[in-house]
Amino acid sequence: MDSVTQAALGAAIGGAILGKRLGRKAILMGALLGTLPDLDVMLDYGDAVANVTEHRGFSHSLFVLTGLATILALLCQRFIPTRDISLGRWWCFFALILITHPLLDSLTTYGTQLFWPLDKPPAAWPIVFIIDPFYTLPLLVALIIAVAAKKVRRACTVGLAISSIYLLLAAGAKWSVEQRLTPALADAGLQAAPILIQPTPFNIALWRATVIDGDRYFESLISVFDSQDAPALEPIKRNVALEESVLASPHGQRLTWFTGPFLRYDTLLIDGQETLIATDIRLGFPGFHPFSFTLATWRDGSWHPADISEQLETSQEPRLEILSRLAARAIGDNTALCASDFIEAQWRAEPFLYRC
Repeated sequence: MDSVTQAALGAAIGGAILGKRLGRKAILMGALLGTLPDLDVMLDYGDAVANVTEHRGFSHSLFVLTGLATILALLCQRFIPTRDISLGRWWCFFALILITHPLLDSLTTYGTQLFWPLDKPPAAWPIVFIIDPFYTLPLLVALIIAVAAKKVRRACTVGLAISSIYLLLAAGAKWSVEQRLTPALADAGLQAAPILIQPTPFNIALWRATVIDGDRYFESLISVFDSQDAPALEPIKRNVALEESVLASPHGQRLTWFTGPFLRYDTLLIDGQETLIATDIRLGFPGFHPFSFTLATWRDGSWHPADISEQLETSQEPRLEILSRLAARAIGDNTALCASDFIEAQWRAEPFLYRC
């Protein structure tokens, strides 16, 4: 999640646990601790793929953060002269603030390495978009009331309860979308295909499904307010013939570990040299994927892995008109937007199952 949300969550947890004893200081401490794991963005590994895949790594590990919480609790118990705060309460204060940060991140699409240093793929159970004002606002309002009215513990507890209920609603909305999509996948013979269902920007009403099927993948937009018509499955090319060359590259192997099968491949002429590109199709929106990486160059009749990968700048940015169409689609207007509306012509597959 974004830094404002993580700070608000940390502040609310801090106020709920130690607000009665520390007052507004608990909110300030919680806000600072809540953003601490994201300081890893300041690290530069000298390579684009490494920078992306190492983010939400060691600093988001439940093992690391539990250990850090224990150390901080012992230090506070030893050096802060607040005798009515037990070691156990200090530990709960630090542990809950630090651990809820990666747990909330894992409810987005990006991927969070909760079990670092174990060689486990990043955890991602997306039920909220990386920025969701409907989750964040209750926390911010609660913090304003807590600071202004000096009812820190009560206000923070109420804010956390409301934001938690929102997450439950998000999980319920995703379940509803899954039930709607299952028959369409069965009709297409895609029951066993890798699938990713995630919310579209800033809401939990409209969901995006991405289904991998060999040399193509399908995109679908499904609103909780849609009619009972079967969801549209819109086919897009993946250029899977290039996958073997991607996996020959250490950067490609790392990227595949991070994204799973949700990659699209392409070649592009860069500085007069044919370059192999992999795009993470999980993040962004069809036509607006921000994470594309150079992985190899064509020389002497074969692909040669790049020593250092680079991230390409996106050529398009979502416009206000697109966001307005997204909002209209979210409330059930099937004609407002299709998942593949902004996909360039060369990526469109044959109109198999295209019903949007």
